[in-house]
Amino acid sequence: MKIYAVGGAVRDELLGLPVRERDWVVVGATPEEMLAQGFRPVGRDFPVFLHPKTHEEYALARTERKTAPGYTGFVFHAAPSVTLSEDLARRDLTINAMARDDAGELTDLYGGQADLAAKVLRHVSGAFSEDPVRILRMARFAARFSGFVVAAETMTLMRGMVDNGEVDALVPERVWQEFARGLMEAKPTRMFDILRECGALEKLLPGIQVDPLINQVLPILPVRFATLVRHQSESEIRQWATRLPIPVDCKAVALLSVRFCKDLLQGDLLTPDARLSVLEGCDALRRPERFGLVLETCATEKGEELPWRWKQSLALIRSVDAGSIAKHCADPGMIPMCVRKARIAALQSE
Repeated sequence: MKIYAVGGAVRDELLGLPVRERDWVVVGATPEEMLAQGFRPVGRDFPVFLHPKTHEEYALARTERKTAPGYTGFVFHAAPSVTLSEDLARRDLTINAMARDDAGELTDLYGGQADLAAKVLRHVSGAFSEDPVRILRMARFAARFSGFVVAAETMTLMRGMVDNGEVDALVPERVWQEFARGLMEAKPTRMFDILRECGALEKLLPGIQVDPLINQVLPILPVRFATLVRHQSESEIRQWATRLPIPVDCKAVALLSVRFCKDLLQGDLLTPDARLSVLEGCDALRRPERFGLVLETCATEKGEELPWRWKQSLALIRSVDAGSIAKHCADPGMIPMCVRKARIAALQSE
């Protein structure tokens, strides 16, 4: 049995970057041997185990064979006879197909170091075209390593995958998972540039107009998604939400931003009555955290003053004691109007 660190950990160490997580491959072992050493099995499709102390993932070396369309259409083979070279050959990019043993010796069979030095994202083999998720991963890596370029032959391969319908086999959950991760990278616009260049973007998010400001906003997923779609219509956003499992907060912040950003940006010009209507429309009293995300999204065009002014307005209407007003209101039917008048009066004091 021999154990190697593989994938992103090796790549990031060579780049001098912090290692986010470590993955390991075990060559020459059986599941029974792993269990005997205290590893806990977690893999359903192929043998993956958690280390008894570090809880990092250790996978038995394996090969894979394409049997059906899509990213689930594979048969995996894990056995002590599978070599490190065979395991690395099934990986997506050369920069992710390197391994390091416990003595520190690097195994680089597919030119990963050279591609790191040249800042090139290149597929390992033609097997790349068998898994459409790899198009999404490639685009996500382009967003993370924004100074890297996609090798011409890899882009050609990706275009072929789109043309032959492999992308159509992607399941919505996996598409959103990769989108969400890419949105949180250093330069998310690069992800969409790559997807557009290979023809996949129009299939996955038809009609999307990517706002370059997405690279400048805080790395908060609902804010970045709302910034991404800020030039779309509410109906387009709702349509995408039926195609992809977009989280509730992402969808809500996006819709509120499209609906209210114009008013939020000209807040100083609005009457107290109109400002209150905006706060009510954003459900700011009940969901101040979500309102804060809407402000962060809209503030990209005006600066930090926008959140501060609207949060001050929200604090003023929250200071109104609705319970006391209701208690002293002779006509219960007039309570909402009396509370609203009091809140408008509070806003007039700004």
